[in-house]
Amino acid sequence: MSDHRVQHEVASGRGRFFIQHPDGLSELTYTITSPSLVIADHTVVASGYEGQGVGLLLLDHLIRTADASGFKIMPLCPFVNAQRRRHPEWAAYFAV
Repeated sequence: MSDHRVQHEVASGRGRFFIQHPDGLSELTYTITSPSLVIADHTVVASGYEGQGVGLLLLDHLIRTADASGFKIMPLCPFVNAQRRRHPEWAAYFAV
């Protein structure tokens, strides 16, 4: 996964973690509802990169940002919610 450089953008109450691949875009988007809560909206992995841990890498960046900034994540995105259930060690980062 070292060849995947995760970038982060925030503007107008929305944010995203993304990887621009040579032939597509993978991203996890979120909405900032308050300084203490963000809603993970959507995750998409570029065609050809499925099953390589790209979505999990993007989610890891969101969790690390939540840890550093002190906000909780509301997992409305089905992928994020499924990963939350698979990783009970992340429970403190989620508002559920």
